[in-house]
Amino acid sequence: GKSGSKIQSTPTKAGADRYIPSRSTMQMEMASFLLTKENDLAEESPTKKEQQKAWAVNLNGFDIEEAKILRLCGKPQNAPEGYQNNLKVLYSQKTTPGSGRKNGRYIPSMPDRILDAPEIRNDYYLNLIDWSSQNFLAVALDSSVYLWNHASGEIIQLLQMEHPDDYVSAVSWIKEGNYLAVGTSNAEVQLWDIQHQKRLRNMTSHSSRVGSLSWNSYILSSGARTGHIHHHDVRVAEHHVATLAGHTQEVCGLKWSLDGRYLASGGNDNLVNVWPCTQGDSGDFAPVQTFTQHQGAVKAVAWCPWQSNVLATGGGTSDRHIRIWNVCSGTCLSVVDAHSQVCSILWSTNYKEFISGHGFAQNQLIIWKYPTMAKVTELRGHTARVLNLTMSPDGATVASAAADETLRLWRCFEMDPIKKKEKEKANSAKSSIIHQGIR
Repeated sequence: GKSGSKIQSTPTKAGADRYIPSRSTMQMEMASFLLTKENDLAEESPTKKEQQKAWAVNLNGFDIEEAKILRLCGKPQNAPEGYQNNLKVLYSQKTTPGSGRKNGRYIPSMPDRILDAPEIRNDYYLNLIDWSSQNFLAVALDSSVYLWNHASGEIIQLLQMEHPDDYVSAVSWIKEGNYLAVGTSNAEVQLWDIQHQKRLRNMTSHSSRVGSLSWNSYILSSGARTGHIHHHDVRVAEHHVATLAGHTQEVCGLKWSLDGRYLASGGNDNLVNVWPCTQGDSGDFAPVQTFTQHQGAVKAVAWCPWQSNVLATGGGTSDRHIRIWNVCSGTCLSVVDAHSQVCSILWSTNYKEFISGHGFAQNQLIIWKYPTMAKVTELRGHTARVLNLTMSPDGATVASAAADETLRLWRCFEMDPIKKKEKEKANSAKSSIIHQGIR
């Protein structure tokens, strides 16, 4: 059955379940006196005050009473006569131009110099300019090659094709800058001595025009319209030492990596192949990577100077994208839509940036931050598509050749003078260490 519930009643004894103090027993006057006494400033002798001030100055470097900003009790202190707040002076004055940090470096929007390039061939697949380590700019103008000395401004006509229907389709300097390789429309690869301005040899192994060239020490690689790439050992009589067959259409982009381990090739078949420097077990060369994501011809291929396994590629009119690859893993690190035909890409050696040259519709150059792929600036001036880009040996100036028959020199990667001195000092220190090792 149900247990009878107990009826709750008010406790007969006060305070049985909680404590309710009896105010009659409290000394209210004494409590009020003690609270008031805490808020009063203690009467201290002048000697004691001086002693406390000395301690505060020794421990903190300043008198803590004078440094108080907020006081929780007592009257606020009045500032001494003639006192001026240092912080007010600091934050009210304008910063001088030298003290403000620059948001970014100055990049001139106009070219440093414009050179005429009459009869330059408006052909997307050719590579018609290259800048040597000895500061000579080689330019192929139809059937001739001209050298422009950037230091002196002197112009030299190096060669003229013998047959009027033949034209120069590619130029490339050896790393040391004393020899120039020339590809022609009649399938030849010529080697020229710049000091003596004479042809050293004529290498014939291709069956169609040679539109791309790239050096790796004494090995000269050439890409032809057939899609074949030939390796030439320029030291020996039997120069043709290997054939790379990985493209079905013209090879228009060709570049050896700075460490000489890989050769990147781009073709009109929309493919990018990455080749090793050595043969496989079967004695044939096979690409270590093949990238098929581009939807247009790949002429722009460029290796990152500070990350040897990073490659940048750019697609033609039907693609318009720039892609960054890790050639070891085969992954696409970044992709950006350039909204126009990509003709050429160059990495800066002075900044973590690269520059791209474009065709339809704006014929501009774009500088990109890496790895964010943020657009730094656009350089406009060409009235027809940019065909090729090349960089000065100090990395400060980019030369662009366009179908408007002009060459424009842009000082877009000029170094800060202080950083430039530091870099030169580091380079001289390196060279002195090398010389000591040789001795």
